[in-house]
Amino acid sequence: MHKAGFVNIIGSPNVGKSTLTNAILGEKIAITTAKAQTTRHRILGMRNTEEYQLILSDTPGIIDPAYKLQESMMEAVQTVFDDADVLIYMVEIGEKKCKSETVISKLVKTDKPVILAINKIDTGNQALLDETIIAWKVQLPNAAIWSISALEKFQIDALVENIVEMLPEHPPYYPKDQLTNRSERFVVNEVIREKILLTYDKEIPYAVEVETESFKAEENIIKISSIIYVERSSQKGILIGHKGAALKKVGTLARRDLQKFFDKKIHLELFVKVSKDWRSNSNALKRFGY
Repeated sequence: MHKAGFVNIIGSPNVGKSTLTNAILGEKIAITTAKAQTTRHRILGMRNTEEYQLILSDTPGIIDPAYKLQESMMEAVQTVFDDADVLIYMVEIGEKKCKSETVISKLVKTDKPVILAINKIDTGNQALLDETIIAWKVQLPNAAIWSISALEKFQIDALVENIVEMLPEHPPYYPKDQLTNRSERFVVNEVIREKILLTYDKEIPYAVEVETESFKAEENIIKISSIIYVERSSQKGILIGHKGAALKKVGTLARRDLQKFFDKKIHLELFVKVSKDWRSNSNALKRFGY
């Protein structure tokens, strides 16, 4: 008997969805930072054993869209109700209300199994956890409630066992040696974007998109050339920094992570270009995969 299914994770920005995805997979495929809107695309990751294939879907955090990019991100969130075998709604300890009436209504009405994962319990106390559990039992009476710490990997193995119990019997959807549905270039783009989110403040990280133009894998080295797009010339100057120092730091940090992921030496070239107001431009968004 083999089980396989799609386990879709939704929740507010910064509750730890990507951290949970990486903890369950045992590999870093989703970028994580303390900034909201770190995840822009829906990313699938596979956890494989002889008995099951658990396909995790990490999604952007639930927000009220302010421009076309965010509208595209929220469309990705809405699709998770259609193809899920199991839904995980993730909150953090102390969070007692869903920011979207549409989402909570769908969670209540769905006939799919729902897990409420209360994350970051290592940052609170038992009284606060009890209050959080009581609040969600009222709103999601049919959900299985789990208290976890994705960062500390507390209760993750037990949570996975519970998820597997909920999966339907089905042959694998993907080859058993596949880790994600995303391309190598997508992984490169996301790693670079993560380092930008970690390195720069204010608006710069949100005005950035990354596109890998060249990915050449040789026997002992991968040669990569990527373009970082910003919306204005002033942002380009900030991104590059004095004598290129800021951009060099991004490249160094990204190269380290990419060498770990691909297990090969990486040669990484970064260029910065302006794509005016790309976040509100439908054609630019299509080009970037939104």
